[in-house]
Amino acid sequence: MDTTKPKLNIALLGHRFMGRAHSNAWRQVTRFFDPPFEPVLKVVCGRDEADLATFADRWGWEETETDWRKIIERDDIDAIDISLPTFLHAETAIAAAAAGKHIFCEKPFALDGEQASSMLAAAEAAGVVHYLNHNYRRCPAVVLARQLIDAGEIGEITHWRGAYQQSWLLDADHPIDWKLRKATAGAGPLWDLGSHAIDLAHFLVGDIASVDCRMKNFITERPLAEAPDQRGEVEVECAALLTTEFVNGALGSIETTRYATGRRNRHTFEIYGNRGALTWDMEDMNHLQFYSEQDPENARGFRDILATERCHDYVGNWWPPGHIIGYEHTFTHAAADFLEAVAAGPTAPGIKPDFHDGVRITRVMEAALRADADGCRVAVGS
Repeated sequence: MDTTKPKLNIALLGHRFMGRAHSNAWRQVTRFFDPPFEPVLKVVCGRDEADLATFADRWGWEETETDWRKIIERDDIDAIDISLPTFLHAETAIAAAAAGKHIFCEKPFALDGEQASSMLAAAEAAGVVHYLNHNYRRCPAVVLARQLIDAGEIGEITHWRGAYQQSWLLDADHPIDWKLRKATAGAGPLWDLGSHAIDLAHFLVGDIASVDCRMKNFITERPLAEAPDQRGEVEVECAALLTTEFVNGALGSIETTRYATGRRNRHTFEIYGNRGALTWDMEDMNHLQFYSEQDPENARGFRDILATERCHDYVGNWWPPGHIIGYEHTFTHAAADFLEAVAAGPTAPGIKPDFHDGVRITRVMEAALRADADGCRVAVGS
C-alpha cells in the first residue's frame, strides 16, 4: 500500500457476483493505475455472516457488518459501493448521500422513475460524487467507437441496432428469485440488460425521444427458490423488443432476452451513418469493426481494429499491444475514474455515467413498459 497518498475508505454493500467484481477492481486499481487516492477496503456488508467472513478474508476487507445503516453512519467511511439487488438501491443511496458519502452504484439504477429522481436529488443536494456502473462504456473498443463518431468518421448517424442476449433461463426448472419478481427487479431483461443497451445508445448516438415495445413471456411459472416443491408466477417479461427514435432523428432497435439459446452474454451494437459504420460485440470485446465510405472503392469493407494499442484509452496501464483485456478490467477502469472524480471535487465535470444518466435510462425503460401495455409508441418522459 502506498503510504504517501491520502486514503479513501470504501464500504461495500453486497458480496455476491458484483461484490466480487467490485472488490477485484478496488484491489487492482493502484497496481495498474496511479489514482490520487489509495482505496482502503474498510468494511463489507451482507446478511450471511459465515459467507461474509469468507468473502472478506478472500478479498482483503478489514471488517464485516450485517447492518448497512451502521456503515453509513460511520465517520471513517468516505464512499459507499452499492452492489445490492435493484430494490435496495434507492434507500441505501439516499441515506449514503445524506451522510455525505460518495456513491459508486451498480445498475439497474432504480425500480422506477420516482426512485431514480429521488436518488439524483439526494446526491446533488449533498454535493457528493455519484457514479452509475454501466461498465461497458469503459471497454477501450467502445471508447474508440465514441472517438470515431466524434471525429465525424461515420458521418450523420441514421441507425442504431443493439442487442443484449443471454440464455441462463432456458431451464424451466430454474427457480424464481429476486430477478423474476417485479417488486424487487422492476422488470425482466428490459431492466437488467436493457439498461446497459440504452446506456450505450445514449453514449454513442444520443438521447432517445420515443419508444415502442413488445414483451413476451415464454415460461409463466417456475419453482419457488424458497420452496422448490411449490410453483409461482414469473412476474416479469422473458424478452423485450424495442424500437426507438432518437432526438437527433436516428432510428433504432434494442433486443433484450434471457432465452437466446447459445448466447451466454452477447451484448452488441451496430451503428450506421452516411459516411461509415461501426459494430461491436462484448463476447469479442477487444475488437471494433469499422467501415468507411472514404476508403478506395475497390478496397471498402469492414476493418477489424484490435483496440489494444497504448493509444487506446486505459490500455497503456495494462499489457503490451495485442495482449487482450477482459470483463473484469472495465470495473478497474471505473474505479480509477471514480477516484479521479472524488479528487477533482464537486465543481468538476465528474464521472459518467452518473445519476443523471440513471434517470434518463429509467425514463426510457418506463416508456417501454407503457408502450407495451398500451400498444403504441410513447414519448420518453411523457
